[in-house]
Amino acid sequence: MDQPDEARMLFVYGSLIDQVRREEIIGHAVSVMPATLPDYEIGRTRYFYIRQHSGSSAAGLLLLNLTPQDFHRLDCYEEIPRLYTRDKLEVVDQSGNAVRCWVYLPTPATLAGLE
Repeated sequence: MDQPDEARMLFVYGSLIDQVRREEIIGHAVSVMPATLPDYEIGRTRYFYIRQHSGSSAAGLLLLNLTPQDFHRLDCYEEIPRLYTRDKLEVVDQSGNAVRCWVYLPTPATLAGLE
């Protein structure tokens, strides 16, 4: 398997784990790979979020080979910049390799559980 393009990868950890939900939003299936985000934990108010927590590990999926249109649809779904920002972090893929990819990080509105 070719090495995925890190700029086209997104680590997901909440509702986007669900394949049906993902395909509804993006409009087609995408390749995925299990991954973890070290030193982060997953929480939930009204929305899922991750936050730094030393010694923890947030389990999720890497979405691979996303197009600019895929990112646009996902950004709209995640209500950037109101509920999330999209930033790059280092995750660990299923083979134990560290990869830098996009991750949705919560804003104060997400952490407060506001609509």
